Amino acid sequence: MAADTTALASTIGAAGTEAEGVRRERWRTIGRMVWSTLLLLILTFLVVYPVAMLLLGALTNTNPVVDGFGAFHLSLKNFTTVLENPNVHLALFNSMVACGGGTALAVLIGLTFSWIVVRTDTPFKGFISAVSMIPLFVPPLVAAVAWSILASPKSGLINTFLKWFDIDWRFDVYTMGGLIVIFGIYYAPYVYMFTASALRNMDPSLEEAAEISGASATKTLFTITFPLIAPAIISGTLLSFVVMLGIYGIPAVLGTPGDVPVLTTYIFKLTNWSPPLYSTAASVAIILMIVTGFLVWLQQRVISAKSYITVAGKAFRPGVTRLGHWRYFTLGLAVIYLFVVVILPTLAIVVAAFRKFLFIRNVASLFDMKQYSLIHFERLFENPLAMRSIWNTMEVGVVTALVGGVFAFAIGYTVNRTNLGGRKVIDVIATIPVAIPGLVIGVAYLWAWIGLPGGLYGTIWILALAFIARFMPDTIKALSTSLLQIHRELEEAAWICGKGMLGTIRTIVLPLARPGVISAMTLLFILAIRELGSSLFLYTSNTMVMAVLLLDYYEGGNVGITAAFSLVQTILLAVLIGVANLMSRGGAGDGIKQAN
Repeated sequence: MAADTTALASTIGAAGTEAEGVRRERWRTIGRMVWSTLLLLILTFLVVYPVAMLLLGALTNTNPVVDGFGAFHLSLKNFTTVLENPNVHLALFNSMVACGGGTALAVLIGLTFSWIVVRTDTPFKGFISAVSMIPLFVPPLVAAVAWSILASPKSGLINTFLKWFDIDWRFDVYTMGGLIVIFGIYYAPYVYMFTASALRNMDPSLEEAAEISGASATKTLFTITFPLIAPAIISGTLLSFVVMLGIYGIPAVLGTPGDVPVLTTYIFKLTNWSPPLYSTAASVAIILMIVTGFLVWLQQRVISAKSYITVAGKAFRPGVTRLGHWRYFTLGLAVIYLFVVVILPTLAIVVAAFRKFLFIRNVASLFDMKQYSLIHFERLFENPLAMRSIWNTMEVGVVTALVGGVFAFAIGYTVNRTNLGGRKVIDVIATIPVAIPGLVIGVAYLWAWIGLPGGLYGTIWILALAFIARFMPDTIKALSTSLLQIHRELEEAAWICGKGMLGTIRTIVLPLARPGVISAMTLLFILAIRELGSSLFLYTSNTMVMAVLLLDYYEGGNVGITAAFSLVQTILLAVLIGVANLMSRGGAGDGIKQAN
């Protein structure tokens, strides 16, 4: 009898344990569903709804500012009008030429420096590698302003020097050629990143075989090396083209004075007409988004190609070409590039910022210290709008970095470290903004929120949300790299010890991924400070940000104040990058200690 009672109790206990396990699993399933649904709802709010409203705006003639969300009369009239408009044809043609020419130059520069750094014995290769990446941290608007000061056909500093030396030839940056050159030299790092990585990972045995067969170094380079890294070259080329296609600041500063309209400047011009043509602007924005989306899709197809595999299972070291005395020539190319993209523009900004009047009679006048003062900085900081823009930029940057970083981490962890249902849909929606230029994001958010009473329009939050949506793919990609480096055994060990998912993330994943998290949030902060396109349609006098005010100063002809403000923004970015670099260096060791 006692044995029967014991067996019964054991059976009841096992059943209770099993029931408790079933109950816990049910709650876990519900929790997973709630989590996936929550992420999908937030992504719908950030991405799907604004894009849907942009499409709706392109299909109606309703003015969102005047009519709000009144009765919509849907038709394809706006698209047919836009497609028949010769001004749109001209803007599209100019965009293709400027971005195509800029991309060709970027490929030439990026591919050259990647080969120099990875495959030659050029001295100071670390210096060349760092120089090749510097343009990524230069705001496009600041670069354009600097070159307008340097190469304006009438008052440019370079042309002034040429005049002093009785040289008749003049630079004119307000042309299609000027756009192509500035695009090319400042977006070459995108090509460099792809091709340098491919060259490092490529097995040199095929190149060695070609050399043994009697092929010259040049022939080997063009018949073996470059064809083998073709996917990287094509991918970097397409990415550069896509980024250039969505840039507003450079065409606005350099293209508008020379009457070289592109799609981004044409879209903004449509919203400045009286009355504003918001529906037409939405239609052109949709066309730009389709072109960009196709190029992004093409780039992804190239990246996923399997027919160019050059990395074998065995270890190898990339071959190094001995250049002899030519190695000083390749080093000189890096010095010249640094001079053109950093030193010369910085000197131009400094001279314009501190000089009372930019007109320079002669060489002696250039070095006359009586002509220099802090008057432009005084006028800048006396303007309450300037101080407000700096504060607003810091505020929106912090909100974007914190909220966007947390959200990107949630998506990155869900997509890369879990098997939750719906994670593929989450990944696809979160990737959509990579195909949407910043200016188009701004138009989409304008349509999404301006017609709603008591909505987000006119607040800092709408700027932050637009920036989060705009740069979400970049942030997720940066975070995912750190997450994928953490072995799953660490999380599994924590689960065995009784830790839940949130506890595991807090005690294991976050400490180990800390450098990546800090870097991703810093990247988001810097991108938010630089962003111009998304801000143009969403700011008000109370939410003015630095990039928009900088453009306003330039368009108002205040070159001195524009240069002073550019210098302030550049110094601010440099300090932030330096602080973030220091924080990231100490992050890995601290994270491992915390995890242990």
